[in-house]
Amino acid sequence: MQEHILFVDDEEFILDIAESIFAEEGIEILTAKNGEEALEKVRNHEIAVLVSDNHMPGMMGLDLLSRVKILSPDTVKILMTGFADLETAIDAINKVEVFRFIVKPWENTQLVELIKDALKRYRLIKSIIKGDESTMLSLVHALELKDPYTKGHSVRVARYALMIAEYMNLSKENSSAIRNGSWLHDCGKIGVSENILNNEGPLDDAEIHIVRNHPMWGAEVARQARLSDVIVNIILSHHERYDGKGYPSGLKGDAIPVEARIVAVADIYDALTTERPYRKAYTVDKALEMLISMKGNVLDPDIVDIFSCLVKDIRQ
Repeated sequence: MQEHILFVDDEEFILDIAESIFAEEGIEILTAKNGEEALEKVRNHEIAVLVSDNHMPGMMGLDLLSRVKILSPDTVKILMTGFADLETAIDAINKVEVFRFIVKPWENTQLVELIKDALKRYRLIKSIIKGDESTMLSLVHALELKDPYTKGHSVRVARYALMIAEYMNLSKENSSAIRNGSWLHDCGKIGVSENILNNEGPLDDAEIHIVRNHPMWGAEVARQARLSDVIVNIILSHHERYDGKGYPSGLKGDAIPVEARIVAVADIYDALTTERPYRKAYTVDKALEMLISMKGNVLDPDIVDIFSCLVKDIRQ
């Protein structure tokens, strides 16, 4: 079946505008004027992304998305409304697991970017479910292209993390989870604006909040794709700190899953040894020196020692 984008709104001119916007992008969308018509299209088409107005006669948008969650659980759901309020947003996030919440009138380029990101999320989930590693990696690489400084980052993180896992004699099952978790650790950045990812200056509080949500968004992708708890926890916890000052949950020490602690060391090392918008790449010696300075505060000291020895052995 061909995947489709479905817009639902009781105001026909909104649907006409949406069709026109996406036609300019070479994307054909399906439309529906009410919840019942939308459900019929969900039953008869593969709906990758569903964008629904909330305030509609008959079935409200939240009710529609709740039913779609059961009928087509992999569909990426977006709720739009002209009446933005905190209660609606919380219900949309908690009850129907919406990908994003947008307020009308929207800005056209932002809407197109949002829908394209939602489509990437859907394709990533489907590729994981099918066990299609080549497609999954191509989508991960496409995500990294949003930030050219992270090109190849996930594959390198997996390589470093697997070196540590092999030294620690972890099981094949855990090593496989570490590989997949490393590949997917930043997949929650789907939906984070390129303006934020490529910002060369300090981020404001709202932008920091968005960036700090990416582990939770990524973990939700992994849950939807029915991946193991180990992989979910790597994605969710790779930004926790050993001293408990990390995010999103403030886990401390051994409360952070060991697989996530391994990936954290690999992630930071690769970030240090590659060029970023705000600095040049550090040398291997300087990067190892900085890793050592993070022992016991940011990173697990034992894992830092293991990785430092492995890097030195390889260089020799």
